[in-house]
Amino acid sequence: MSVLAAIVKPLAYISLPVFALHTLANANPVARYYVRIGLYLSTLGVCSIWGVICSIGMGLIGRRFDVFYVVARSFYHLASRVVGIRLIVEGEEYLETRPSVLVGNHQSMLDILYLGRIFPRRASIMAKKELQWSPLLGQFMTLAGAVFVDRGNNARAVRSLTAAGEIMKERHSSLWLFPEGTRSMRPYADMLPFKKGAFHTAIQAQVPIVPVICENYWRLYRKGVFESGTLKVKVLPPIPTTGMTSADAGALAIRVHDLMVETLREISAPPPPDAMPKAPESAVTPTPLPSPAPAPAPSQPEPAPAPTDESEKVAEQVRTDSRASTNASEASSTSSPTLSHSRVEGSENGTETEEDDGMVLVGRPSH
Repeated sequence: MSVLAAIVKPLAYISLPVFALHTLANANPVARYYVRIGLYLSTLGVCSIWGVICSIGMGLIGRRFDVFYVVARSFYHLASRVVGIRLIVEGEEYLETRPSVLVGNHQSMLDILYLGRIFPRRASIMAKKELQWSPLLGQFMTLAGAVFVDRGNNARAVRSLTAAGEIMKERHSSLWLFPEGTRSMRPYADMLPFKKGAFHTAIQAQVPIVPVICENYWRLYRKGVFESGTLKVKVLPPIPTTGMTSADAGALAIRVHDLMVETLREISAPPPPDAMPKAPESAVTPTPLPSPAPAPAPSQPEPAPAPTDESEKVAEQVRTDSRASTNASEASSTSSPTLSHSRVEGSENGTETEEDDGMVLVGRPSH
């Protein structure tokens, strides 16, 4: 009886607060948001400790580069049940392309959940060097084979990217990056312009790019909202970089960006009618069209005789109206803004920020 009591009592103490939290979450959307956020972050903490244990144990048996895979799957199986979100993956076979550079869209911290579902074997992440010294996380990432990049300036970043490509080929592994450089949470399906770091790395190593797209999940998760549901993830066929040079990185980034945005809109639910962004205003304030000016005087020394016949008056009026219509059309086409591309361009390197851990700022090295 004492053994049974020793088992039942702890379970009773644990089940009571769990039941209370579950009831509270079902009763109120705001409470559900905070309960699920707490559970999600707690799961991250537990899996960080699990990651340190795995990285030590798997390093001893020669499977260091599978640590991220094991920890990612552990997190997904635990967190997906806690928050009630399931993921369906299309094109999962393309994740086995090795070596390769994997690029994904970045919406919020919930992206870790889809990473947990799709992160492949023999893959690691690229992170800024400062994270190497973070408690628990830094040790876990170092032992698991993460590639750290010095973002002190562009010259050092370029050297770090070249070294990352060599490390990737030497390990015959893949590397994961978020090319947007920061989170881009919004109610409609779109992405920020890409930074070029991932594409420089792929070109330097002459390995393919594998795009991964998770659907827009604004309907399930945003500030104040955390609902259950199903999300779609689509992995696109590898895009080769064989024969490309560093000069092709910008064009490659634009090509992959457009392909991923197209896929994102294809797999995402339609946004609310009032969620779409307004059309950008013209940079030049339009001015009212001037009244049609009278026809200039002819260069002849004497003015043309006024029409006397009624039919001649009608013909002259038609010619005047035609000239006025043409002038108005030309002025309208000059003052109206033209949208030549759906992508909103940022700087050469995208939206620059220190917020993201998965991307580096890359441009021309300073001399």
